[in-house]
Amino acid sequence: MIRVRRAGLAAVTDLGRPGFARQGIPAGGAADQYSAAVANILAGNAEDAPLIEVTASDFAFTTDQAAFVAVTGAPVTVTVGGSVRRTWDPLCIAAHEPVALTRLTGGLRAYVAVNGDWHVDRTLGSCAAAPELGIRTWLRAGATIDVRGGYRPDGHPVFVFGARRPRFADPLTLDITAGPDADEPVAAALTTATYVVKSESDDVGVRLDGPAPSGVARTDLLSKGVPAGAVELPPGDELLVLRRSHPITAGYAVIAVVTRTGLSALGQARPGHRLRFRLRTFEEAVADRRRQRQALDDLTRRAHTAFTSVGVPVRAARRTS
Repeated sequence: MIRVRRAGLAAVTDLGRPGFARQGIPAGGAADQYSAAVANILAGNAEDAPLIEVTASDFAFTTDQAAFVAVTGAPVTVTVGGSVRRTWDPLCIAAHEPVALTRLTGGLRAYVAVNGDWHVDRTLGSCAAAPELGIRTWLRAGATIDVRGGYRPDGHPVFVFGARRPRFADPLTLDITAGPDADEPVAAALTTATYVVKSESDDVGVRLDGPAPSGVARTDLLSKGVPAGAVELPPGDELLVLRRSHPITAGYAVIAVVTRTGLSALGQARPGHRLRFRLRTFEEAVADRRRQRQALDDLTRRAHTAFTSVGVPVRAARRTS
């Protein structure tokens, strides 16, 4: 059992519910899909298992039994019983030992995975928030989460897997491909400027202050399906980059699309963060995602081999696309 001691802005989530766009339901799920997947791999879980997403705040918890935990995402100070511990590698936690995440910097979100089967409510196969379905998952201090695991510590092994950590730079570089409503020179124009994340950004989209490329009409278009990562040109003096919880359709010009790997980086962009765009061809974007997918598969093999050798329970890996 996980008991929340300090909640901040934390929620139980997973990698979302893709495949329901025809029903008007966006994928949603963890904003930084890469960090969430790595956290679960490092905790011995399937990479699409539930975990806790902590947004721009402190978070603290205890467990009623010894637990096997991993923390990833933006740089954050993790203390266990008052001692600073590593992020992006597994941690062995004693029963009732206080675990705290503080001073989250550089990005916006951290992820906490705990080894075990999470008994949480699911809708359409996912526990992620979905406002259009009336599902909210914010945690409160005192809340408990039922996680049933078989971890029985035999000593306190130290694991160092060297998982690839994203660069939390400022400015943050996002890869894009040309969009359907503008030619490649328009998308290329985005790469010549630096944009700033506005405080009006939310789960639907990230609003950017900066110059809009010329040569694209700002008038409303017929509503059409748009992907997560669409860089839209609404009326006014801003760009809008749609996130995974965006409405399925929209009526603004889509001048570029943030790549699959770029979307995870976008999930760490906080108000005031500077962004730059890098134009990629479709083939380059696919190759980048395949390399990331290969890195996740390699990490899973290394971790599961090590965990099995010391008796850490391993949940069946579910490979995401």
